[in-house]
Amino acid sequence: MVKYLSDLKTDLLFITLNKTEKDYSPTTMYKDYALDENTFHWQSQSTTSDTSPTGQRYIHHLNKKSHVFLFVREQKKINNLACPYNFIGPATYVRHSESRPMSIVWQLKYPMPARLFRSTMRLATA
Repeated sequence: MVKYLSDLKTDLLFITLNKTEKDYSPTTMYKDYALDENTFHWQSQSTTSDTSPTGQRYIHHLNKKSHVFLFVREQKKINNLACPYNFIGPATYVRHSESRPMSIVWQLKYPMPARLFRSTMRLATA
């Protein structure tokens, strides 16, 4: 899920790592995972192209003096209760590939917490 706060020029990216077919449709089973402790691979919403205003906002966020903040959780629910997101900090655009959805690599300002890093690395190798 993405929330853009236009008055603050800030994108909040809410990322669930372990997605299940029960909770997500085939078009929202995004491939989100850490490449290492300092870089994160994220897929945009399925309708976002690299030429769209949103895609351009992601790519050029530094030039536009816009911010991107990542919030990550391992799964959507445990024992039928919603899991909280962990704030992993600000991120900077590195590169992208593909379109609809865009696959974006973000540079994290701070290393991911070890527990989340281990969880997301398991996903990348699965």
